[in-house]
Amino acid sequence: TGRRTGVRLIVGGVLAGCLLAGCGDSGAAPVADATRSAPATGNAVDVMFLQMMLEQHRQAAVVLRMAAARAVRPEVRTMAAAMEATQRTEAEVMTDWLRRWGEPLAVDPTAHQAPDAHGGHDVLRGTTTADIELLESTGPDEFDRTLLNILVAHQHNAVELARMQRDGGSHPAITRFAAQIDRSRTAQIEHLLTLLGGTA
Repeated sequence: TGRRTGVRLIVGGVLAGCLLAGCGDSGAAPVADATRSAPATGNAVDVMFLQMMLEQHRQAAVVLRMAAARAVRPEVRTMAAAMEATQRTEAEVMTDWLRRWGEPLAVDPTAHQAPDAHGGHDVLRGTTTADIELLESTGPDEFDRTLLNILVAHQHNAVELARMQRDGGSHPAITRFAAQIDRSRTAQIEHLLTLLGGTA
């Protein structure tokens, strides 16, 4: 399949890091340039997508910092560092969009959901406090496996958010950004599963 073809292009740590860091068409950098000619504002789904992805990135940052400090396998630490760098860049782009639109950086849980949001709040599951507590309490023998399982689920959530944007968003640059996230996270999931297969 196309997904597995993309994964087979990962040869060695350098190319794996390049993919996970968003090289080629999977990164956030082209989106920053695209905003210069993009419409001034987006619809409710565009705003919700950006807010949810920022929250998703905040959740990931906690897990990825733990990975950098505690992961046993060097390739897992490398993967976590590449993911954190990619998401930091993406967060800067998304924060800039929301601030220029005068929108809050987080979803207001008390606000009435727009009819065209397609139940988007239901997609905001991500990594929970329980997941983080589980990882904190996991010993070295099981840390990498627990970490990788949490990250696979987390990146599946990012794909769901990207497809929510694809189905309901109106801002062309943000929809392209979401498509990049979909491709990037799908490839990351494949790589995470490969790493998971190598754990004891």
